[in-house]
Amino acid sequence: MSTPLARMPSAGAAPFALRTLRPGDLPRVMEIEAQSFSTPWKESTFHGLMKRTDTDVLVAEGADGVLGYAAAWTVIDQAELGNVAVDPAARGLGVGGALVDGVVEAVRARGAHELFLEVRESNHSAQSIYRHRGFVVVGRRRSYYSLPKEDALVMRLRIQSFP
Repeated sequence: MSTPLARMPSAGAAPFALRTLRPGDLPRVMEIEAQSFSTPWKESTFHGLMKRTDTDVLVAEGADGVLGYAAAWTVIDQAELGNVAVDPAARGLGVGGALVDGVVEAVRARGAHELFLEVRESNHSAQSIYRHRGFVVVGRRRSYYSLPKEDALVMRLRIQSFP
């Protein structure tokens, strides 16, 4: 996604734009990653994702810098949303939903017909974002997460292609 998509979140919130992750974003992305996950990805993971041709890593950027990011990869006609994280101070402003929407558009452009993800069973706010966009629970991975140990719900979105 080379052209930023302007997003106007809820009333009173500052605007932000989606764009592709750049190497200079990584320090901020790593801060958000550490604040968001008990077992955060390593910086080398992001470097690897940025080199892949089947991957889209988007950031939401506001006036004060990166507010969040999302990473997804596509293989033939299926895609996986590997990670979405938003700075705790920017949560509830529509950033996470906009990132998910951006990923859906990116994988649709790659020809994906389905987008899968895993989400902690206790993460009701993320599940709400996904359900609002048409994701449905299609499975469960027992003890998928550690720290704390928890099941993952597997969710799927069937992606419609529009001319």
